[in-house]
Amino acid sequence: MRNTQRTEKIAFSLLFLATLIVVAPVVLILLVIIVNGIQAVSLEFIFGMPRDGMRAGGIFPAIVGTVYLMLGTAFFSIPFGIMAAIYLNEYAERNKLTRAIELAIVNLAGVPSIVYGLFGLSLFVNFLGFGVSLLAGSLTLSIMTLPVIITATREALSTVPKSFREASLSLGASKWQTIRHIVLPNAIPGILTGTILGLSRAAGETAPILFTVAAFYLPRLPVSVYDQAMTLPYHIYVLSTQVPNVSPKIQYGTILVLVGMIFILNIIASVIRAKFRSRKTW
Repeated sequence: MRNTQRTEKIAFSLLFLATLIVVAPVVLILLVIIVNGIQAVSLEFIFGMPRDGMRAGGIFPAIVGTVYLMLGTAFFSIPFGIMAAIYLNEYAERNKLTRAIELAIVNLAGVPSIVYGLFGLSLFVNFLGFGVSLLAGSLTLSIMTLPVIITATREALSTVPKSFREASLSLGASKWQTIRHIVLPNAIPGILTGTILGLSRAAGETAPILFTVAAFYLPRLPVSVYDQAMTLPYHIYVLSTQVPNVSPKIQYGTILVLVGMIFILNIIASVIRAKFRSRKTW
């Protein structure tokens, strides 16, 4: 009995240590960002236009450009990702073709982001003639986000018990009615999780937008999907590598704003997810 308790204590200690090793660096990074960046964050910093080659002023165009880019990415990736997942999980037969597609989706999720950037440059910017624009950047990030959304949506759909589908079909509902009114509402929490993970990753990417949308210095707001735009990730990259004599607090302040935007996005998704989970009766 004592040996069992000792073994259990050792196991709990090792698990706690592993958790601490994972969490501690994240907390430390956040503390460094907050301590160094909070001094720069103000209303003028958030809503002002950049001046003096980005050494002064605010980052409002970069914030707006990032929001536009995320909206465009969500517009293209979420509907197609969910529809592809529904087809693969609910309609497609299990054969060599579907297994090959599933393997391709998994592999695409691990492709480096710079490869997507070069693909977007070749296809959307040059071949289709969209130029360096919000449209090209949104499409590129959408392709990068699709594997995450498809995989997460399929997992969420798979968690819905088959008995729900069988009961709906036995009552005379069609397959699409069953998916629309029974399966999807119960899978929404998992779908939201995958969607937010994909969009959060896209919001912090620099390499894909470097070739397709980002502008070095553009102290105005985009007015068309064919316009270039400043974005927070690229803005941070430029401040850190190409603009001399920039105050570190401006760099950390910009990082803090980007992290805050992603944090707010995750909070909104968590609230919506909790609301749908509360409706479950199983």
